[in-house]
Amino acid sequence: MFTEKFFELILDFEDCWKVDKIDVNSLRQEVDIFIKYIGVAGIDPNTNGLCPIYDHRESRRWRHLDVLQYKTFINCKIPRVTDQEGKVKTMRVPWADNGERHTYLFECHTIDLLKATKNQTKTSELLRVGFNVVNRIIHLSVVRGLERRPADVAYEHLSIDEKSFKKGHHYITVVSSPIAGCVLDVSENRDSKACKEVLERVVSKRHRDKVKTVSVDMWKPFLTTSQELFPMVNIVHDRFHLMKYLNDAVDKVRRREVKKHEELKNTKYVLLKNTANLTDKQFIKFQHIKDANYQVSKAWTVKENFRDLFGTQSSNEAFSLFMKWVIDSTKTNIHEIAKVVDMFNNHLKGVCNALVETFSNAMAERLNGKIQEVKACGKGYRTFANFRSAILFFNGGLSLYPQHSW
Repeated sequence: MFTEKFFELILDFEDCWKVDKIDVNSLRQEVDIFIKYIGVAGIDPNTNGLCPIYDHRESRRWRHLDVLQYKTFINCKIPRVTDQEGKVKTMRVPWADNGERHTYLFECHTIDLLKATKNQTKTSELLRVGFNVVNRIIHLSVVRGLERRPADVAYEHLSIDEKSFKKGHHYITVVSSPIAGCVLDVSENRDSKACKEVLERVVSKRHRDKVKTVSVDMWKPFLTTSQELFPMVNIVHDRFHLMKYLNDAVDKVRRREVKKHEELKNTKYVLLKNTANLTDKQFIKFQHIKDANYQVSKAWTVKENFRDLFGTQSSNEAFSLFMKWVIDSTKTNIHEIAKVVDMFNNHLKGVCNALVETFSNAMAERLNGKIQEVKACGKGYRTFANFRSAILFFNGGLSLYPQHSW
């Protein structure tokens, strides 16, 4: 059976904290460990100075790591001390934060399980605790991690993206670092106010002129807010979104022409996939379409010609090659392509920067996929606060664990 000496050995608290009693409830499969403070004086929680003990609080209970199949709890009447000014203060305990009802080791174990499951409900079931306990640990860990993150970082490159939050047109704004590969912060909605709020939290006022590039799609609130806050910024339109606009245009042409040419049926992915990834059967279809005099063949060529512009060495060269691409694309007289060309022309600087800069929203899109995984595992989030904490917990690159050994 469990003994006081056994728990003193495995708990290994400071000498002034001793295991006083063990209470085992075999029906409920619970173990209660009662800790007693045996020091003649207490420690002021603010100054760490020795102070006389005033009294002891009512017994408090903390959830600890399980012992075998038994749920384990630590119980203690925490001493209160009288400081030099005569104020009464509650001492700190070495196994938990004041105000919490779980130990440091239990919190560490919960964080490990959350990282493994990415699901708060499953984690709470495995730990045999309420959902609210796990949810609180997520919030506490994120607050702690954000406090530990360097407060005055000079970011040179940022990515701004959006992510759907609830059904309907509910979005969040996600700011990430393409260098660190992590989410810096998020805000609710995707309007100018939300974008400004999150960027001001991420980048301090004294470092706003250090931001060199912001990778972003063509969403106007993101563009105007970035240019307003960062005077030296180069807007770089995301390559993924630029190619998506062209892919969508190619597919619209295919859907229009399939009514006249039956051979274009079931060829959507033949035209959108990378040619290196096509199966033998798909490649034969692709070659036939490419060699035919279809508008979709010309649209596909326009898309691929634009893809070849990425990696241009200078802004002047990018501008020259882009304008040549515009002229050639316009000559096709395909109205779906003409719409995309007009859109790119209206965002000329950002598009040309995308042809030169190596920074893009590729990392942001990967993070977007990870955020979707968190959302799917959690089967959605009812409140933005919970969604934000989950995003930063799993993708914020934060230091989440308690620093204490207990």
